[in-house]
Amino acid sequence: MELAQFDTKAALGKAAAENGANLISRAIDNNGRASIILATGASQFEMLSALIKEKVNWSRVTAFHLDEYIGIPLTHPASFRKYLKERFVDKVPLKTFHFINGEVDPQGECERLSPLIGQHHIDVAFVGIGENAHLAFNDPPADFETEAPYIVVELDEACRMQQLGEGWFSSLEEVPQKAISMSIRQIMKSKTIICTVPDARKARAVKNTLEEIVSPLVPASILTTHNDAWLYLDQESSSLLNKGA
Repeated sequence: MELAQFDTKAALGKAAAENGANLISRAIDNNGRASIILATGASQFEMLSALIKEKVNWSRVTAFHLDEYIGIPLTHPASFRKYLKERFVDKVPLKTFHFINGEVDPQGECERLSPLIGQHHIDVAFVGIGENAHLAFNDPPADFETEAPYIVVELDEACRMQQLGEGWFSSLEEVPQKAISMSIRQIMKSKTIICTVPDARKARAVKNTLEEIVSPLVPASILTTHNDAWLYLDQESSSLLNKGA
């Protein structure tokens, strides 16, 4: 895993976006098209803001949605579909964006999306790490074995508390207990993974990801086994790392 540390979130986001844009453009040059995965959450604000400013032939890009709550309408402030539509999809002329619909039968939605992503080789996955070290909505202990591209998952309390703390909900009771998530193995099939993780509240998760053994109890630790994964940190999120880590 390549580790890059920056003084500010803005610098972190800009560097991650530039790397991702270059990789997307390279895939388009080589194959005539590119496929990407996009995450949401507060950790992606700066990266997405910078990515939409990059010179990419977006009409050649197909994008896939990483995860979504079950039962949250598109109009809800916490809707990841709303988040991505407002911050990315409405701002660049993508070929296609495959949203996860959390308002329909969850298993049916997984079965709809799974063959769609199965038709694509993912060039770049833009992801983050949760405060509990989750990857997408794969909370610990994450399923490292399933080959299903999309799965229904239970959200643990630490994950739900993070969503509350980020201001998406007004009470813990409002945070859904289930979601549709891209699976660990599907994420790991991506040619390149760009993981942006700012803020002090992620410092423990970053430390565990890089310094603990690879384990479903630290889902993001699996990233250290990927052939081309990049971890973008700021001073706060890297503050607990051992010297030289």
